[in-house]
Amino acid sequence: MAGKFLAEFELYVTLAIARLGDEAYGAAVRQEIESRTGRSVSIGALYTTMARLEEKGLLLTQPGSAEAGRRGRPRKYCQLTPAGEEAMRHSLEMLERMAEGLRVAGTPGA
Repeated sequence: MAGKFLAEFELYVTLAIARLGDEAYGAAVRQEIESRTGRSVSIGALYTTMARLEEKGLLLTQPGSAEAGRRGRPRKYCQLTPAGEEAMRHSLEMLERMAEGLRVAGTPGA
């Protein structure tokens, strides 16, 4: 069962990568999370989480080619492995089960 459950921020990262598809790299993942959650994300926390997901076999990273006119290192693109997609799906299902029928004051339908 290890690796089947994702922590909250790991889930955000996997969801952002899934949304971005072939355009998933560090800065884009960070921007996606920040724009959708309103939560500030440090690049260090993001890269630490991405490294942990890669160690768990849930994420693959690959350096992109150098881009003309762009300074710095080439972007490091990432994609979920089949195990990463399954862990994300499983975590979402668990959240849905936990929230099913729950009424919280101030939320739609409450």
